[in-house]
Amino acid sequence: MTSKSDPSSTWADQAIAETYRADWGRLLSLLVARTRRLDLAEDALGEAFARASAQWSTAGVPANPGGWLYTTAFRLVLGGLRAEAIGGRKAPLLAIGSGWAQPPSVDHLDDLDDERLALVLLCCHPALAPEARSALALRLVIGTTTEEIARLFLVSRATMAARITRAKKKIVTAGIPLSSPVDDELRARLVDVCRTIYLAFTAGYAPGQGPDLLRADLAGEAVELVAVLHRLAPEAPEVRALYGLLVLQHARRDARVRHGQLVTLAEQDRSLWHREEQRVGMELVATVPSGQGYLEELRLQGLIAVEHVRALTADDTDWGEISALYAQLETLTGSAVVRLNRAVAVAEAEGAQAGLALLHGLDEVLANSHRLPAVRADLARRAGNIDLARTSYQLALDLCGNEVERDYLTRRLDTLS
Repeated sequence: MTSKSDPSSTWADQAIAETYRADWGRLLSLLVARTRRLDLAEDALGEAFARASAQWSTAGVPANPGGWLYTTAFRLVLGGLRAEAIGGRKAPLLAIGSGWAQPPSVDHLDDLDDERLALVLLCCHPALAPEARSALALRLVIGTTTEEIARLFLVSRATMAARITRAKKKIVTAGIPLSSPVDDELRARLVDVCRTIYLAFTAGYAPGQGPDLLRADLAGEAVELVAVLHRLAPEAPEVRALYGLLVLQHARRDARVRHGQLVTLAEQDRSLWHREEQRVGMELVATVPSGQGYLEELRLQGLIAVEHVRALTADDTDWGEISALYAQLETLTGSAVVRLNRAVAVAEAEGAQAGLALLHGLDEVLANSHRLPAVRADLARRAGNIDLARTSYQLALDLCGNEVERDYLTRRLDTLS
């Protein structure tokens, strides 16, 4: 079964990490679809990865890592179901007959149906607490760690872990099925599903810890999910708005990092932008009507992204229009993060002091975010307030856990000396 017999644990660890990133959601959704047991499927898949870590370093990485993990996890689920049946604790939800004696043969995961969208819809079921839906989908479909999800939602890890645990128990105890809602039921869940996908995309472009500035693979998963959703509900304006927005943002992925270093928007090589993707994104955004609530949030963000695409160079950017769009978005959402982004745009349009003025009052609500002091440091430097710039860069470094961003902030701080 193995195609490589490299005993190095580094090789095996790399293969496991890559498979986890690429296939966790696909594997889990397939297991849940075929066994109807989220609790057993998630535990079994985690155990399968643990066994891979123990075996692949000596036995070699399988030719089909995803298939190996799926087969191993499927057998573990069957074992759990048999143990329940024998123990008489509950009637098994999956009939275990001769047809289920062995898991199906899997030559490649692409040979099986893709059930990830159904799993997202399950996580966004109205029976689940609203504050847990997006978090649960990120955990189950993308494999985002609980710590990362907690950071995205600005809550403690313990709080987020409790939310996710309660939601999973609710699915199991209430017997919520994994299925694709249709018509009115699907539309009723679209906003939550769109929020979930956008958060997954954000997790790819804003990893809080580790060596990567961005996880294009993770963000690409989110783009793929919204593409599937668009095919399922092509007339839904929220879906079109989100699809257009994510495509426009993702199209800049190859220009965001150079030689392992962060590249700001103003310094990006725009020839590396994926222009065909941007064309598609602009066409999608253009079809989105003005609306209310989350639809309007997505539309305004899409229009901001379009303004960046239209600028052939950084100097061509219409910062006045972008500032106005951010002002509308802030009025709609009341978001501190939107205010932070608006401050950057206003600084470009009206000067650094005007941008600094918009940062007042954000320290308490964004107390744990390194982005606020990083923006303040940059604007203070441009305004000539070197002392404020220096202390702000240092605070940003104290709060930042991403290695690439820390390197960028360190270099900016060094320029003040």
